[in-house]
Amino acid sequence: MALTFVSRLRAMLPTSADWTTARRNPRSNLLAGATVAVVALPLALAFGVASGVGARAGLITAVVAGALAAIFGGSNLQVSGPTGAMTVVLIPVFHRYGTNGVLMVGMLGGGLLILASFAGLGRAARYLPAPVIEGFTAGIAVVIVLQQVPSMLGTPGTGSKAWRSAWDSAHHYVQHPQPWPLVVALTVAALILLATRWRPAIPVSLAVVAAATLVVQVTGVHVARLGTLPSGLPTPSLAFFGPQLLTSLLPSALAVAALGALESLLSATVADGLTIDERHDPDRELFGQGIANLISPLFGGVPATGAIARTAVNARVGATSRLSALTHAVTLAIIVLAAAPLVGKIPVAALAGVLLATCIQMVEVGSLLAIARATRPDALILLTTLVVTVAADLVTAVAVGIAIAVVMALRSVSRASRLEQMPVSEHEAGSADDAERSLLADHIVAYRIDGPLIFAAAHRFLLELTEVAYVRVVILRLSRVSSLDATGAQVLGDAISRLERRGITVLISGISPGHDGILAALGVADELRAQSRIFADTPAAIRYARTLIHPIAIA
Repeated sequence: MALTFVSRLRAMLPTSADWTTARRNPRSNLLAGATVAVVALPLALAFGVASGVGARAGLITAVVAGALAAIFGGSNLQVSGPTGAMTVVLIPVFHRYGTNGVLMVGMLGGGLLILASFAGLGRAARYLPAPVIEGFTAGIAVVIVLQQVPSMLGTPGTGSKAWRSAWDSAHHYVQHPQPWPLVVALTVAALILLATRWRPAIPVSLAVVAAATLVVQVTGVHVARLGTLPSGLPTPSLAFFGPQLLTSLLPSALAVAALGALESLLSATVADGLTIDERHDPDRELFGQGIANLISPLFGGVPATGAIARTAVNARVGATSRLSALTHAVTLAIIVLAAAPLVGKIPVAALAGVLLATCIQMVEVGSLLAIARATRPDALILLTTLVVTVAADLVTAVAVGIAIAVVMALRSVSRASRLEQMPVSEHEAGSADDAERSLLADHIVAYRIDGPLIFAAAHRFLLELTEVAYVRVVILRLSRVSSLDATGAQVLGDAISRLERRGITVLISGISPGHDGILAALGVADELRAQSRIFADTPAAIRYARTLIHPIAIA
């Protein structure tokens, strides 16, 4: 056990090979990292504010978590930091437990991600259905927009649910309208979207935010600003740690871990798709994100994940190694050290505009429509996941979406499984005269079971099989059973017992060794096995059935 743990740990830790590519082409990676930092700065500030902890916390997260995830993660191109999806989980925690609760949830979530990496859960994300992912992403975009309504309107928002806060803020705005915050937010969002459409390769969000800040300073319009940010890098602290909060924060920590794993692995997959030779290690990616989230709160950072927007920019501007993500973190650290007073003058509404533009870019309308038109089950899964994300929370939405997808998949599997009556042919029965074949046709029935015999299809199979009438021998041909579980085996045993009680002799043919082991382990068909009524192939079973039906003729 100890050796297994040590070998797994060694597989997770960085190696010299991780930096081989960086040594070959450092210039392009340094340039890519600086470019990503320009994109990440307004996002880090905005997501820090949106989480409730503040703009400085967003910057610290981008610096500390970004650097640690770059070093320990499983992708060469992943860029990590605060994300909009994570703020959706953190806002309720902040409202109930304050800043200490958010920091503690981050540490707990980091520990859970490390455990998940050692358990090998990273590879499970590839099995998530596309409608769940698309519905989840669209739902996150809607929630983030709702969260920004108070900042865009310049009014207070109340309540931990985004839709409730947005409603209260809109109601307050109608009674006390303030035009300038909304003008700033919409102008910033529109300029970012137009510039991105015109020149998608150029990061413009920082320039737009800087221009908005300058205009607000010059005109002196009444718009809330971030306020003074402490300069200098933070020092580690455990002052926020409170053992009494552990139990109450575990559900939120599970949500942080689940979201961190999901978003990071999706982001790493996107990065792989934008390159030719890159392939991330999903378990190591979870380990890196776990380390980042375990350490970042010690410096005052919020939970982080791999960020799809920043990672995509990183890949598109020529990054080839982890050096670019590390450069992004160092560049942001320099900004924290040197430009904190300037950052504090940024209007909150301008950052809300950045997030509004980000959310619009997050939603792939064409992909949503394509999935919705594909099949009714896909449309149902997508819509349900989206609605539950907005109305409840992200983890519940993913769980509900997956549950519906599983039910639909099992329904499809159940329909694919067939119980078919097969004719007893001369080829299978061997040579026999016409009278004997007629007798066999009248009193022996062979049923072939095609497809999986699992719990989704088992009970339908039982109903069909036990309706057999006017026969003396039933041959169950199991050679085409693709999979068998405990429920299917037990239902098979129940069907055999019911047929035997009606005086019908049951024979089994063609069962695979693996399926035979399941039946033996559950004690199914033990009596048939003891009486040698399980045969390797169907012809042998038919020959035995003849001896039961017409023993004198056979003799």
